Amino acid sequence: MSIHIAAKPGEIAPIVLMPGDPLRAKHIAENFLEDYKLVSTTRNIFFFTGHYKGKRLTIGASGMGCPSIGIYTYELYNEYGVECIMRIGTCGAYYTHINLFDIINAEAAFSESTYAKFAFGYEEDGFPHQGNVFQTINATAKKLKMPVLTGPVHSSDPFYRIDPAVPEIVVNNKCLAAEMEAFALFANAKHFKKQAGCLLTVSDIIPARKMITAEERERSLGEMTTLALESAISIL
Repeated sequence: MSIHIAAKPGEIAPIVLMPGDPLRAKHIAENFLEDYKLVSTTRNIFFFTGHYKGKRLTIGASGMGCPSIGIYTYELYNEYGVECIMRIGTCGAYYTHINLFDIINAEAAFSESTYAKFAFGYEEDGFPHQGNVFQTINATAKKLKMPVLTGPVHSSDPFYRIDPAVPEIVVNNKCLAAEMEAFALFANAKHFKKQAGCLLTVSDIIPARKMITAEERERSLGEMTTLALESAISIL
């Protein structure tokens, strides 16, 4: 057991798929895993371990923002021996040529967050994906004939901003979309020399003010989930 995860040693698989929402983790476990077991409920952040096509996997929630995913992924890498974490979440597109429900495979994550600086002394404002997850997702998407966008994303600390202008860090790094967690995940993976990737479904088109519903966020992300699971069974 770690401070924030109650799973016993051996109850977390080497590969973890990590949505932000605990209810999304529950939905994935119930609808995609076989012989799954709820292994942690601390703070109502659910972790389930089961099998997908014979491969043992864990689905666990990260909560929202760099500090939250930073805690959970640090403990997973450091205390549970996890080798690979794939964030599977939603994002807001910065451009109108991107459509709702498009899938983005994050090549890198940029952020104004101070997480990496004060956790590890890293001065960079961006980190690439770590290991072979990014390439595996692309290869799997091609095999499944599933269109996927690739490029950098913006891990924003604030969800609400009073300044409507696109942040400078987004313009400078040509970020496709905004989310809130990949930067800390990639920083932790870099520190522990582990693998990390981030797969996102577009839930908002920021300039057009279009968005999917809260229920769709929780339950209608099956295409991305299938891509993540099919990729996961090829990673390790």
